[in-house]
Amino acid sequence: MLRAEGLAAFRGERLVFRDLTFLVPAGGALVLAGANGSGKSTLLRILAGLGRLEAGRLLWGDGDLADQAGLVAFVGHQDAVKPGLTVAENLGFYAGLSSTPSWSGLTRPPLSHGPEVVGSNPTMKGIGRALAALALTDLADLPARMLSAGQKRRLALSRLALTTAPLWLLDEPTLGLDAAAIDRFGVLLRDHRARGGMVIAATHVPLPMPDTDEVRLS
Repeated sequence: MLRAEGLAAFRGERLVFRDLTFLVPAGGALVLAGANGSGKSTLLRILAGLGRLEAGRLLWGDGDLADQAGLVAFVGHQDAVKPGLTVAENLGFYAGLSSTPSWSGLTRPPLSHGPEVVGSNPTMKGIGRALAALALTDLADLPARMLSAGQKRRLALSRLALTTAPLWLLDEPTLGLDAAAIDRFGVLLRDHRARGGMVIAATHVPLPMPDTDEVRLS
């Protein structure tokens, strides 16, 4: 469970939010709404450990969020794709960087959708499932520099299928996606929450994610 109490933060010289309090339980989802510049991305970066709070506390269970390793997977505005690597190699690079955190008793079974890669290497199997999750299997050997903007976004989101982090932080995740890709992304979100995972997303458009709470920043 993630608990935010009395958060306040500046961006440059401007106070972007104050007295912000919310709770995200296991399996829960929170949508951050508000106009451009209202602090949605700032809040996500703080949650990801990439920004500084001016006041307040972020708690994970009974401890500070910052003291817990490997709890967060962050997909920001930038797709963070390495253009010189293939689609599959990009996922393999990410898999090599990922670590397995404690889910405090929650279990994370393998993803159920998508074909497995032949062989016993669990990393390769995971990459096969991640490719299938966002319909990238046919593009696996294509250099990432040749992808369209929408395909790069799908590659960025497919990394979520590899992570064991229970808290997903998403900044405008469906930007550039077509309807089919959004539907597939919705399955990824549903499966994650069904296993007790949590999602916090900043967006200007509806997400394929029912039963969400909302925090509006202004």
